[in-house]
Amino acid sequence: MEKVTSDISGLQVEDESTADRKLLIAIDFGTTFSGVAWAQTRRPDVQSVIIQWPDATTGGLEGVSSDKVPTELRYEHGECKWGFQVDDYGLRHQWFKLDLDPSQSRGISDLSRQFPDQHALPPGYSASSEKLCTDYLAALRSHTEEVLNFKLPSSVLRSTPIEYIITVPAVWSDLAQAKKLASAQAARIGKGLQIISEPEAAAIYALHAMDPHSIQVGDTFVLCDAGGGTVDLISYTVTELKPILQVAEAANGSGRLCGSTFLNRIFQKFIVEKLSLNDEWDEEVVEDAMKRFDLVTKKAFRGGTNEEFIIPVPGLADDAAQGVRRGKFKMSGADVKKIFDPVVDEVVALVRGQIAATNKKVKAVLMVGGFGQNAYLREMVRASVDSGIEVMQPPNGWTAVVRGALMKGLSQLEPETERVKVASRSARKHYGTEIMSKYDSSKHSKDTSWWDDYDGELKVFDMSWFITKGSPVTEDRAFIRKYHKVWKVSDGPRQTVAQDILVYSDPHDKGAPIYKEGSAVKHLARLTADLSCIPVGELTQRMGKDGLMYYVIYYEIEMTYYSAETKYALVYKSVKYASVTAEYV
Repeated sequence: MEKVTSDISGLQVEDESTADRKLLIAIDFGTTFSGVAWAQTRRPDVQSVIIQWPDATTGGLEGVSSDKVPTELRYEHGECKWGFQVDDYGLRHQWFKLDLDPSQSRGISDLSRQFPDQHALPPGYSASSEKLCTDYLAALRSHTEEVLNFKLPSSVLRSTPIEYIITVPAVWSDLAQAKKLASAQAARIGKGLQIISEPEAAAIYALHAMDPHSIQVGDTFVLCDAGGGTVDLISYTVTELKPILQVAEAANGSGRLCGSTFLNRIFQKFIVEKLSLNDEWDEEVVEDAMKRFDLVTKKAFRGGTNEEFIIPVPGLADDAAQGVRRGKFKMSGADVKKIFDPVVDEVVALVRGQIAATNKKVKAVLMVGGFGQNAYLREMVRASVDSGIEVMQPPNGWTAVVRGALMKGLSQLEPETERVKVASRSARKHYGTEIMSKYDSSKHSKDTSWWDDYDGELKVFDMSWFITKGSPVTEDRAFIRKYHKVWKVSDGPRQTVAQDILVYSDPHDKGAPIYKEGSAVKHLARLTADLSCIPVGELTQRMGKDGLMYYVIYYEIEMTYYSAETKYALVYKSVKYASVTAEYV
């Protein structure tokens, strides 16, 4: 059983001299590419995306100019190379972010099984997924600090507290969220760390970028974040326009591994099968061909079967049957379409499924992410939905997630900067605890009952669900439930009081079960508060029905549901143990 301990106490408060000035760094830790943006709370209108990255040769700021950097690592001679420092040849660690959440292995698409990356290290690397994530995030942090040294005066950097906001997939388990936070803290990104789900961050930016005059209360939008590895969807309905745009989740999010990387993998399989019998064939031919396909062909393709694309295959002998002449291979639009369609079909199915899940009239589908900017994907989505639904590609679609994360983080630090607010979300699971209840023959099995000496009646252990799947939840209101624990005075005082938080995913939406035993209810976290400082004489004592004396501890559990995490507090005698230990199992 795997345990990750997380401090759930929330943001730390700076002293008054620095509380009005902070530097916020947003990190979009993506499956295939990652991005970083930053801003100062004193100038929240000036928001910058880092576009300078070290490469394999320069190692400095002037290596590669790009809105994002590859999420890849390679360990060579005791050195950790990352991003663009990892060249196209040889094995590399990639997609390691997904290994933080083994529970999502069922979401691995047929595409990932049929078209594996020939240069990716196989599962079960020598390094754990936590170490890979920590090393990559540490490299991102170090590079960001180096960039800031050239962007801001040293006096400002020395005196300004730095805080971070990091993105996570919406469908991740709480254990995976805790692992990612632990990796961020190990990479020294822990102080004042906020987290936000990737599709929510993208939606905040995309909705803010829209013409406000085209939005009305009641409008429902589907956000499709189509990236390199994953495609995530979420839907929102507009609830208020003023003073700021407010939206509520219209359906639970969905997603799958069917991003644009699979186009590259299918193309690689195609080119190898097509040309590997050429007498001059070698692996470098594949690399040169894939570069052209990735940078030019898949971006230029519009869906026409009559289109033609030239793929460089330097060194190959002319072969009319293979279509090779003077080191070039002519690829037809029909061949490119065969590469696109298996991937596009999966994305289209996700979009249609999300539209249906809203059970509302959808106004528009907003396409963001690198793959979301593809013209052929846009047109295929447009052709698959009702004619009354617009399909739009907001500006800066590739960096929408990191820009939205920065906006969200700034609004948490400076509420007056908030422009788009997610007023409520749809709970993705059932959350609750196991309690002792009075036996009720109308709903309980007699076989599960037992005699309680304290109350002098039959009791059962059953579930108390304080959040049910699909119910609207907000950050402004904590869910509060009252509990009590009883034990004999003769057993002596306890040093701690603990409560287990349980979760049920309800994959078929049949409702939460009455009992924990015999169901798929899982242990999520254990909250523990220290009672050792309370004098024994102050502990409440009551006489039970059996005439014996019992200690009775009354307490509350508070649960607050955020974009990508849930936070818990145990309250005893008006003292909130907000930094209780939560062990995610």
